Amino acid sequence: MAERTWHDVPIEDVFDGLDTDRDGLASAAVDERLAIHGPNAIAKGETTSPLRILIHQFTSPLIYVLLVALVVTVAIDHLTDAIVIAAVLVINATIGFVQEYRAENAMAALASLVAPKARVRRDGTVREVDGSSLVPGDVVLLESGDLVPADVRLVETNALRIDNAILTGESVPVSLDAAPIGTDAPVGDRRNTAYMGTSVVSGRAVGVVVATGGDTQIGAIAGEMRRTERAATPLQTRMHRFGNAISVGILGAGLLVFLIGLSQGLAVGDVFLLAVALAVSAIPEGLPVVMTVALAVSVRRMAGRNAIIRRLPAVETLGSCSVIVSDKTGTITENRMAVTRVWTVDGLTEVTGTAPSSAGEFRRDGESVSVEAGTPLYEAVLAGTLANEASLGTGPDGDVESVGDPTETALLIAGRKAGIDREALLELHPQVGSVPFESDRRYAASAHRFDGAVTTYFKGAPERIVELCDAVETGDGRAPIDEAAVLERARELANEGLRVLGTARTDGDVTDREEPSGLTFLGFVGMIDPPREGVREAVASCKRAGIRVLMVTGDHADTARAIAADVGIDADSVLTGTEVGTLSDDQLSERLASTSVLARISPTQKLRIVTRLQADGETVAVTGDGVNDAPALKAAHIGAAMGITGTDVAKEASEMVLTDDDFSTIYAAVEEGRTVFSNIRKATAFLLATGVGLVLAILAAFGLAILGVLPRDAVGTFPLLVLPAQALWLNVVNNGIQDVALAFEPGESEQFERPPYDPDAGLLSAVLLERTVLVGVLLAVLAVGTFWWEITTDATLPYAQTAALTMMVVSMAMFVGTCRSETRSVLAKNPLSNPLLLVGTAVAISIHVGAMHFGPTQFLLGLEPIAADTWVRIVLVAPSVIVLVELHKLFRRRRGR
Repeated sequence: MAERTWHDVPIEDVFDGLDTDRDGLASAAVDERLAIHGPNAIAKGETTSPLRILIHQFTSPLIYVLLVALVVTVAIDHLTDAIVIAAVLVINATIGFVQEYRAENAMAALASLVAPKARVRRDGTVREVDGSSLVPGDVVLLESGDLVPADVRLVETNALRIDNAILTGESVPVSLDAAPIGTDAPVGDRRNTAYMGTSVVSGRAVGVVVATGGDTQIGAIAGEMRRTERAATPLQTRMHRFGNAISVGILGAGLLVFLIGLSQGLAVGDVFLLAVALAVSAIPEGLPVVMTVALAVSVRRMAGRNAIIRRLPAVETLGSCSVIVSDKTGTITENRMAVTRVWTVDGLTEVTGTAPSSAGEFRRDGESVSVEAGTPLYEAVLAGTLANEASLGTGPDGDVESVGDPTETALLIAGRKAGIDREALLELHPQVGSVPFESDRRYAASAHRFDGAVTTYFKGAPERIVELCDAVETGDGRAPIDEAAVLERARELANEGLRVLGTARTDGDVTDREEPSGLTFLGFVGMIDPPREGVREAVASCKRAGIRVLMVTGDHADTARAIAADVGIDADSVLTGTEVGTLSDDQLSERLASTSVLARISPTQKLRIVTRLQADGETVAVTGDGVNDAPALKAAHIGAAMGITGTDVAKEASEMVLTDDDFSTIYAAVEEGRTVFSNIRKATAFLLATGVGLVLAILAAFGLAILGVLPRDAVGTFPLLVLPAQALWLNVVNNGIQDVALAFEPGESEQFERPPYDPDAGLLSAVLLERTVLVGVLLAVLAVGTFWWEITTDATLPYAQTAALTMMVVSMAMFVGTCRSETRSVLAKNPLSNPLLLVGTAVAISIHVGAMHFGPTQFLLGLEPIAADTWVRIVLVAPSVIVLVELHKLFRRRRGR
């Protein structure tokens, strides 16, 4: 049954196909079908166990190296080094576990869309049953306020209007009836079917269940959610490549040192200790902490700009974002209707000030016009105000609050802007009759008493209103109507993406007539869901930053084109869902490269669009608020759900929630994403320079010892420049404090006016890699030089190691200031713009000095105090790092010019 379509056949054929009738199923048949189809429920997905998440923290190549180093240090009885390495492993695992341990509740949120109760006809009587017990063939009854309990083919309708927003993204409720629809009609156009999870806004209906549980449209989305895997973020990909590269380098260097050491007759234990020192020196153990802090800082900044991040790695993804696939309704637009045009025989009038609380004015040919009683403009606005069931009020904050259909609310607001208030009118001109809007009638009417006479006002579908009219209001009386010419004006408004309503009036109360005639045509009212304030500027900023904006909506093509053009999105061509269904993957990729507006798109098609963009190498951000958006939100590199109008399903599937539902917030988040990646890149360069310096220094000391430049001890043991625990101390504690402070560095303007980061590029740019090597070489020279000076002037090995380590500490304190910008001179950066870096640098040096004089750290790290003359040499030589980096920046700037 799930493979059949039911919207394209007469209702009697639906009953026959489901082996049921208008009286519903017998209880025995329900039990049989329940055994076949299962309960009407959405299956929940599997969750990852905490143990599995914890084990996952130890699957990185860098962690493998540290684990081997831990085993080796224990085996050779260097327990102090083992304790420090174990502490680093525990810290990293804890940070990773907390970051990753988030329950996936999207499937549970989907399950909540199943109505808990439903009214059905069974055994010829109406009864209330659990929504989970529904089966195909059940006859259900729907009324205003109900949540549709399953996919239902409608049998009878009475002014039925359904809110399909969670499935199609349409901003206004749709009228449904029981007439068959064409076979190829997309879900959003199947006006004879109500879908699970949608809500009944008004009216009543009887329908037959055609799909339950996993066979419903919501069930199909749940299936897509289970099959869809989250895309790895660019940062995760870069870190994986970065870890692999360092691991290969460590293993290669360690093997080389091991073989050379054995060839020189060194003890196996000494060679292992040297290899461990190399490993822990090369690994930037503080990087996971810095990454987490940098991401957390950005999360705090984003929260201040109305973006809540649910998964930390997603922050950086925004910095690489190259395409934003945005929903229209509620994201680019305000998710409400506003009257912007009124056409009468006097001409086209523009209505300004779309916000409900704004004053607004009526303008014709660029000049303000007054809406005077008796004019066609006044009468058209009056008709929309009186033939209306909505109401307006004032909220506690003074804003306009509305109750009722968005279209009718827009008419009331337009009336207020013209000085026409419905409540005041009803007191003067009481209503004596009315006709509610129904899909088969296609108009609404309201009769009112005016000075002893009655006038009936109409609003409805343009062609239907014109059909009922034989004259047009000119302001001086009635004139014959030219139907073709008048309807052409309606088409022109519709081609601008407006929703168009016709208005008319007639003398007397005709609300009891089946088919009124002889009406006087008043005018057309055009309305649209207006763009949000600031969206145009945000789209322009995206373009300057090299980011494409695609608008993907379930709404109609003309509406999508008009909104896109209004906000600055290229709307020269629109790709519809019907066309997408006919394209191969390669053809779709080709069309996506030149098309920015997609309309009448189904959930499955939106997911396909996202995956094609990803296959073409784009880093994709997706916005959405409905259940229909959930698979695409989950598949995207970063999904952004709406915080106000978004469903729980959309929020749980996303990495980011926009608390103001505003597209402009996405661009603000992109700025923060670029800043955080830049800061992570700076921090990585800082840590990696330390690693390069330490590794080169250890290897250089090893080579100098072989050459006899550095002396061996009495038993021939090679002097080790720094102990493994000392290397960890430098990487994790001293550099870690300053590195964390770098995470608070504010963004630079040039970051926001260049193309997105290439997701395939390395963690460091070529310029930073070049600088890292240069600084690493200088650090090695300074450390080895200090070590050589002290060891050859009769200092003890621990003293020489402490002096070399201190030279590294002070040199890195100098280097960190130059890391604040990849291109700008350190003199061009205000030191007070990141006060934490000043404090962090002072704290790092103070802690190191304290560790040299504190007994427990002296024992654990093998440190001892150094003399004043050693401090003088260090302080005089260490600033050479700043000179080197500044010369490199100057060289790069000149070469760039």
